[in-house]
Amino acid sequence: MNFESARAQMLGQQLRAWDVLDDRVLQALRATPRELFVPAEYRELAFADTEIPLGHGQHMLAPKIEGRLLQALQIAAIDDVLQVGTGSGYSSACLSRLAQRVMSVDVIAQFTARAKDKLAEAGITNVEVDTADGLSLDAPGRYDVIAVTGSIPELDDRFIRMLRPRGRLFVVVGRAPVMEARLITKHPSGEWTQESLFETMLTPLSNPGQTEPFVL
Repeated sequence: MNFESARAQMLGQQLRAWDVLDDRVLQALRATPRELFVPAEYRELAFADTEIPLGHGQHMLAPKIEGRLLQALQIAAIDDVLQVGTGSGYSSACLSRLAQRVMSVDVIAQFTARAKDKLAEAGITNVEVDTADGLSLDAPGRYDVIAVTGSIPELDDRFIRMLRPRGRLFVVVGRAPVMEARLITKHPSGEWTQESLFETMLTPLSNPGQTEPFVL
């Protein structure tokens, strides 16, 4: 398979066609070897317009969702980012090319171990990966950007509390068959607003029901 040709087609036929036009975002996606993060048995589908199974009932986001997520968050080079749902590590790698630092958490230890290896293989050094329940984090006012890469049934205010003033949160909220991608913006006053971005279907975020908060 010619990965470079497939990557170019992904950028043109999927991302730009879905209004992902931000040059920094497109460059981040172009520079990140998606094929490295896809499970070996699905490598031929690395650039297909589909979610890719990762095991444990979880999936790698389709490229156009990755692009819309990155574009909506308007990530600056000085931003500290929290990613909830490490998965394959590909989203972490893309985020790392836009931000100063990325903290990525996943409850599935197999995912975090593999993501660490793949990020190191890609030469990415500004991502920290931890095994933790993303729905039990406790770090008020710590992050400029939060990207939740699995759906949740209802908006959790915990994520909003972890945002700094002017912070942005991308999250997909709802239950099948109706889910909505939202951008939440926290204002200096402490109030927040939300924008509906698009309707989609996303695998729910894994949650073992941990009750004690994990402090980052």
